[in-house]
Amino acid sequence: MREIHQPGPPAAERIQWVEARGRSFSLVAQAGLPLLEAVRRGFAEQGFAGGVASFKRGALGPFSYVMPALSKTPEHAAFYSETYRPQGITHLSTATMTLGIRDGAPFFHCHALWTEQGGRNNGGHILPEETIVAEPFEVEAFGLDGALFTAAPDSETNFKLFGPVAATPSGAVTDRRAFALRLRPNQDFALSLEAFCRARGLSRARIYGGVGSTIGARFIDGGTIEPFATELTITAGEIALGAGGALEAMLDVGLVDYTGGLAQGRLVRGDNPVLMTMELVLEALD
Repeated sequence: MREIHQPGPPAAERIQWVEARGRSFSLVAQAGLPLLEAVRRGFAEQGFAGGVASFKRGALGPFSYVMPALSKTPEHAAFYSETYRPQGITHLSTATMTLGIRDGAPFFHCHALWTEQGGRNNGGHILPEETIVAEPFEVEAFGLDGALFTAAPDSETNFKLFGPVAATPSGAVTDRRAFALRLRPNQDFALSLEAFCRARGLSRARIYGGVGSTIGARFIDGGTIEPFATELTITAGEIALGAGGALEAMLDVGLVDYTGGLAQGRLVRGDNPVLMTMELVLEALD
């Protein structure tokens, strides 16, 4: 399996996780608000401090983002590009977001694919500080009660990364057993999720959110992404019993690599290791 050497020692626990309760709901991101504030308000109205979200459309402007890039120093295995600010309105085609806390304040981690004014298709990592909702749009969300994604220094990658931590339940209305997860580097995306579900007796689970990176990508249709640094968004995901009776993770994704290459499709099981991180929520369907 492909592997990228990270600057720090690997943590013993390869999946950081917290069991919680949760609920799916929809919210409308209101025009004129920063995207972070628009989503935060929607979660707060349902009694949640955080969780994950996905968009199938959306208009943003002003809009700022970075892309994956090679690191100029040995302090990181990969890094970010300069900040880009396309003119006009940018239209999202697919995006996923983790909403949590960084430095004591609400923050998000969001990867997306989009079309910029003039028709250019692109993708990357949306910056919360200077991205504004241009037109109202619907967001599908999953709120967590009893867990919260919190950004903390990660000695393995030398980044400050979101990971789930236990949180005092707020009493929000919930109807599902859920697990907030962060997969650490150099483990296969699908196989890790399958092993996690087997260990907890889950025979079926649905993925909500899904923000992270893989070491290139291998798709079931034979497509490949060779550049090793990507930013990935999950467009659909489920873990369920396959035809042979074993758990199989079905992971449909969109991504951009550090050369600007775009790809979408279903990932091959067993051949897509995590580069830096993978954040998501599993909803137990048993």
